[in-house]
Amino acid sequence: MMPLAHLPRPRGRSARPARRVGARALPIHAPLLACLLALAPLAHAQDPAAPLLHPLFQDHAVLQRDRPLRLHGDAPAGATVHVELAGHRAQVRADASGRWQAALPPLSAGGPHTLTVRAGTTTRTVRDLLVGDVWLCSGQSNMELQLWRSLDARAEIANADDPEIRLLTVPQAGSPVPLARFPQPAAWQRATPETARDFSAACFYFARELRKTVDVPMGLINASWGGSRIQAWTSGDALRAGGHAGEDLDVLALYAADPVRAAARWGERWGAWWAQAPGVAAGDRPWDGTAHGDWHEAPRDLGAWERWGVPDLAAFDGMLWYRSTATLTAEQAAQDATLVLGPADEMDVTWVNGTAVGSTYGAGTPRAYPLPRGLLRAGDNTVVVNVLDTYREGGLAGPASAHRLQLADGSAVPLDGGWRYRVVPPETGTPPRAPWQSAAGLSTLYNGMIAPLAGTALRGVLWYQGESNTAEPDAYAGLLRGLRDDWRTRFGDPQLPFLVVQLANYGAQADVPGDSGWPALREVQRRVAAEPHGGLAVTIDIGERDDIHPPNKQALGLRLARAARHVVYGEALAPSGPVPRSARREGGAVVVTFDDVEGGLVAYGAPGPVAFELCGAEPGSCRWAQATLDGHRVRLQAPDVPAPVRVRHAWADNPLVNLFDRAGLPAGPFEIEIR
Repeated sequence: MMPLAHLPRPRGRSARPARRVGARALPIHAPLLACLLALAPLAHAQDPAAPLLHPLFQDHAVLQRDRPLRLHGDAPAGATVHVELAGHRAQVRADASGRWQAALPPLSAGGPHTLTVRAGTTTRTVRDLLVGDVWLCSGQSNMELQLWRSLDARAEIANADDPEIRLLTVPQAGSPVPLARFPQPAAWQRATPETARDFSAACFYFARELRKTVDVPMGLINASWGGSRIQAWTSGDALRAGGHAGEDLDVLALYAADPVRAAARWGERWGAWWAQAPGVAAGDRPWDGTAHGDWHEAPRDLGAWERWGVPDLAAFDGMLWYRSTATLTAEQAAQDATLVLGPADEMDVTWVNGTAVGSTYGAGTPRAYPLPRGLLRAGDNTVVVNVLDTYREGGLAGPASAHRLQLADGSAVPLDGGWRYRVVPPETGTPPRAPWQSAAGLSTLYNGMIAPLAGTALRGVLWYQGESNTAEPDAYAGLLRGLRDDWRTRFGDPQLPFLVVQLANYGAQADVPGDSGWPALREVQRRVAAEPHGGLAVTIDIGERDDIHPPNKQALGLRLARAARHVVYGEALAPSGPVPRSARREGGAVVVTFDDVEGGLVAYGAPGPVAFELCGAEPGSCRWAQATLDGHRVRLQAPDVPAPVRVRHAWADNPLVNLFDRAGLPAGPFEIEIR
């Protein structure tokens, strides 16, 4: 797979670690949907055996210091709930739906404390509670990446023993509706070699570094999912308010009530995209079995198309159409049925007899799509699957027996028509994603992983995401601001610190200036992080050419902690390395002046900085600039650009950066106008 945003070339989204630990993509089909919808009202249960406390409040948890303590849970409707913590008491009554909430006075850092909650004859006692700073660490797989995959992992794990760092991993779950509780069990744990091993390395190293200067307990909540797009982490209300995907959100609302109808409606939406995509001939509807294009016989057992021995597919990232048939009797066609397919790497949209029946994101996830009654017919029934793959190997998995129609009487009818395939040219572009998909959908991860945390008092948020959105850097500015503001509202803090990890260097190095979604998205991250109560961790020098998951998460943790010390704790230090203040003309040169320089600028390995460009007003006019250091300034000249209007630095997927300050922090990527 490759970043969903990128079809033409191998650039990645942090989508699939080498070992997919904890990165399961969960399809939401009718049985699972029923389960998820059943979970939504759990916080309003009226069962006399209600759990009293939300799962956030359990042994070894950390509560945010110096903030009113808001505790909540479930009890029988109308029950009186008694709460006691650290000598403070409260008495509240559960409402008609069984929901209760109690507020206790703020506590300073410390502990351990014991929390007792009682309603009627039911008592819950929570022990070993600490009070300190609580951080939410979220994003895609570079945030998810575990300690065991970081540098020097064996030694780091052996030394990951700090009883005042507590860890909570939010279970991975997508949902079409906001959930009040985690759909799977979650537990706070003390940081030990055993518990830290599979925890987020970036999040853990951040807290370990921060505790060197902020000596309070740290509670770390890791809510991350490999390959996720920012749209999946943003609430539906915020997406609508930002003008994003209103029609698709309507489909998602329909999906929550009727997945089968929603799938058919999504097929119409997808078909409309296909009809206007570049290179698609008029009347070309592959899901209807039309004869457009070249269809070829596929290997019987399918599998990754890179292994088929077809030269044009050996390194292909993009879309293939697959087509097969199942032959039914009239009696079989009259039954309720489910189409069962093996895993599709990484996303499919599937039709039966010309009607869309499902779409799922997830490379390792088998598909199971309930079919609307009356869709099947006696004789041949056509199954058409469009598979999108964007990184490494892709395709519809085998063996042939993995694909079948499962009938209500318990029998199965194989897709025995053989498989044929058709390659979609890359210029056709990137298709829309079904809004209910887990990591690639709309609000799905917010609903399943962030909504259950709503109202939690936090010290700040660490956000490491963007690889899956590099094809839409212009839209990402609004999306990132929308998510940040949305979460500030959901967590009840309009000034909630929001620390952004800028995308690391990755991929082939460029020998001429050019344009790409990666540096453009980094610029968006830089600008949004510079807004009030924001911070940036620059990683342009600690990435890997051939690995979208750089293992040096220790350096990242240090830089995140440094940003937090400045933004959150008010320390007078440069938070993220040299940042450009201005670019002005001086004689025949352009001079860039930097702020936040600690100890002076230095260019390593060359007489001067090597990653600067001067650009004219026209696209494609950027040229490498000769750069010399002048105190906190860099003087630039590019004879081939007679009238430069802007300066770019480190503007490439994997730029060669050698401009640092004496604190060892790099000057990150940027683009600024010349004044």
